[in-house]
Amino acid sequence: MRHDHKLADLLQVAGLARSTFYYQCQATQRADAQSILAARIRTVYDEHKGRYGFRRITAALRRSTEEPVNHKCVQRLMQKMGLRALIRAKKRVRHVTGMSDEQVPNILHRDFCATAPNQKWVTDVTEFNVSGHKLYLSACMDLYNGEIVAYRMARRPVFEMVSSMLETALSRTSCAAGLIVHSDQGWHYKMQPYRAMLARHGAKQSMSRKGNCFDNAAIESFFGTLKAEYFHLKRPDSVDALEAGVHDYVQYYNRERIKLGLQGLSPVEYRLRSTA
Repeated sequence: MRHDHKLADLLQVAGLARSTFYYQCQATQRADAQSILAARIRTVYDEHKGRYGFRRITAALRRSTEEPVNHKCVQRLMQKMGLRALIRAKKRVRHVTGMSDEQVPNILHRDFCATAPNQKWVTDVTEFNVSGHKLYLSACMDLYNGEIVAYRMARRPVFEMVSSMLETALSRTSCAAGLIVHSDQGWHYKMQPYRAMLARHGAKQSMSRKGNCFDNAAIESFFGTLKAEYFHLKRPDSVDALEAGVHDYVQYYNRERIKLGLQGLSPVEYRLRSTA
């Protein structure tokens, strides 16, 4: 009782309301608690060399203390301290001017068989790395015989690489009406000029389901073969040598490399025999 009277006298002298005094006390306690929690967060973060995000750090703190730890509080403090997991950064959706948001269905449905040339094409882009320098390859395959209809290479994954490859491929067929051209959901294939080029030739665009590489397995298989039989085998020491080697391999793949599924013929030999 004496303590309450003494506190009331002090508050009166200071000109503070009792509620204001207790609010400030609680605020100070909260600040002290957050400072302690922030120090513990920093300790766990450093201990695991930045590999932990706020969820794992929260779990680690809960294991080491009996006091409740709120994950939202941990996340807020980590953001304030500029701490984030250094691995598995969230991928950003890339939006490029001229890219369409129109949803394209998967017309191909993993039916990789064709009964004649220029019925079904699949296309994709793959990346090579030589001593820190990159080379990108855009290729289009005819599912009838596995022939690479057209391809282009560039040091950067620019749209012109993909568009010029498609233009070359379409110029090599007299009639593309009804042709299905299948790709993944890469930004190149969502560009309006790409879609307009297909439409002008009467071709139908098909796209894999999001995050499903098996929907475009045929062209992925070609890239795997190319890298196994040339890139990893020859190990070119420069991007120029790599580019020349890819040119040579594609010619070899189309004209010389036999495929058991094509009656022991190369893709070009099989096409020429079937159309003779």
